Amino acid sequence: MLDLADLDAELARFRHRLANLPEADEVVRIESELATARADVVNAQAAVTEMQTRYDHIDAELTGMTQHAERDRAQLESGLLSHKALSELQHELGGLQRRQELLENDLLEVMERQEALGIELDRSQSAVVDLEAALAEAITARDHATATGENQVTDFLGRREAIAGEVPDDLLAAYDRLRAQGQVGAGLLRQRRCGACRMELDPRTLASIAGTAEDEVVRCEECNAILIRTEQSGLSQPGQEQ
Repeated sequence: MLDLADLDAELARFRHRLANLPEADEVVRIESELATARADVVNAQAAVTEMQTRYDHIDAELTGMTQHAERDRAQLESGLLSHKALSELQHELGGLQRRQELLENDLLEVMERQEALGIELDRSQSAVVDLEAALAEAITARDHATATGENQVTDFLGRREAIAGEVPDDLLAAYDRLRAQGQVGAGLLRQRRCGACRMELDPRTLASIAGTAEDEVVRCEECNAILIRTEQSGLSQPGQEQ
């Protein structure tokens, strides 16, 4: 019975470790970073698209203005305009040239911004690629650790079945009921202390236990665990180990 209780305690600890694998935590961490990196790519791509739209708008206006200026120059060079029309056309051409210069400066600034945004987009995309590779490796490591742990649990259960087969059915049933309720099923009564809840039993209880038959099931009054009696139990008339 003590071997069974010890094995169940070890199995519970192992299952807890299996449910909280560091490999699984690593997968969650990388998935979080990957989600952030993918959002960065979306934002960077949106910024690139917005800047391209701005570039196209300025470029179209600059192209139209250049064509307009070329037509004005052609009219000036024709020599067919009146003095008044010539003066007005020259004034218009001067305004077009100033506007062209402003647009060309704006276009240069946009191109510089496009370059910076393109670098940021490349960086974000590279980060996604690296994190996807890291995630694949982390998932493989987690799955391997999980499979290994599950195999070890199967081994534990095989050992438990062998040990449980040596325990009387009624005693095993009582033990399993306690375990199903989340309690420690059995504990060694040693030096007047319950090995399950670590509480020291009072003299009256110890005397009562000492007076029970060796094959009678005795429970701890504090935690209800089955008490295993030995010569180290501190009883006035030690029983034999169950």
